[in-house]
Amino acid sequence: MFRILLFIIQSVAFGLAFAFLLLVFAPDSVDRLRSLYGRAPLPNRSTLLASYSPAVERAAPAVVNIYANKIITERPVRLIPNPYLQRFSGLSIGPPRQRLEQSLGSGVIVTPQGHLLTNHHLIAGADDIQAVLPDGRTARAQLVGSDPETDLAVLKLEGEGYPFLRLDPTVPFRVGDVALAIGNPFGMGQSVTLGIIGATGRNQLNLLTYEDFIQTDAAINTGNSGGALINADGRLIGINTAILGRGTGAEGIGFAIPVRIAAMVLEQILEHGYVVRGWLGIEYVDAAGLAPGMRGVAVVAVHPGGPAASAGLRPGDLLLALDGREIIDQHDLRIREASLAPGAPVEIGGLRGGVPFRAALTLAQRPPPRRLG
Repeated sequence: MFRILLFIIQSVAFGLAFAFLLLVFAPDSVDRLRSLYGRAPLPNRSTLLASYSPAVERAAPAVVNIYANKIITERPVRLIPNPYLQRFSGLSIGPPRQRLEQSLGSGVIVTPQGHLLTNHHLIAGADDIQAVLPDGRTARAQLVGSDPETDLAVLKLEGEGYPFLRLDPTVPFRVGDVALAIGNPFGMGQSVTLGIIGATGRNQLNLLTYEDFIQTDAAINTGNSGGALINADGRLIGINTAILGRGTGAEGIGFAIPVRIAAMVLEQILEHGYVVRGWLGIEYVDAAGLAPGMRGVAVVAVHPGGPAASAGLRPGDLLLALDGREIIDQHDLRIREASLAPGAPVEIGGLRGGVPFRAALTLAQRPPPRRLG
């Protein structure tokens, strides 16, 4: 009897010790085990911490400074002060001149092979991209692919053996959780700021085609773009991308792209070189703008030769359902449309001149956004 009791006590002690080690050194494993048994993930440990140094030490080595250089070619412009000759002002004269334009930002290494995520707007049009690691190493980065519609780009560093942060789309985050932003503000070097998650699912900012932002009051400044937003355990939860315009007088409102979207973009670009999205071939706005309280979208343009044009859709049509499911608004339709594969058959239901109609069409691959200028 004594031996049985001793065995039970030893087993319990070993189990508690093992659970403690998992909780401290491998919190990801604890959450995965709990999910297997239908249990909710453990709450963010931020309420128990007096310092976030362990989280920063875990994440910071994988956050790099990005220097994107672009050669700009310009022709000198002649300005004539004489009012009688003003019509000649603004004419380009002389040979073209070149100047170097440099963008400062941040990036996050997310694979052991040296792939990193940053913002598309940071590296767009760059002729040379350099990444500086926190340990002082410098590596040239090549563009693998970018997605302007989520403002994400995938780069590949020369060589291998870099520290990295794993992209885990299942990492939980909630409003009120502690969030830390790591980046390179104003080119000063790596810095960390602290805040909380103020909101999730922000999608009415009209900054990007596909929006599902994490809102945080962790300070995000110029140069933080492309950096990491992490939780109190040092796990990546987002890629910092934008702040609310300074002209609005807002303070403490920054936005990050959730890790779920970042992981999808990375996977698609590594596999295809671009993000695969379904496309209806129409432009639309919320129907609520036409009739308050109304759900669905109103078609404002139909692209010639696109799926919608082939199916007979017209400007002015009200679209109310996609494959039998109600369309809530333009954000809802845009996300659902993009989540379907090109070539997928769908059925649209709606109203034309107040008369119900249905149309069957086959989605195409969404074309890249047009470049301005």
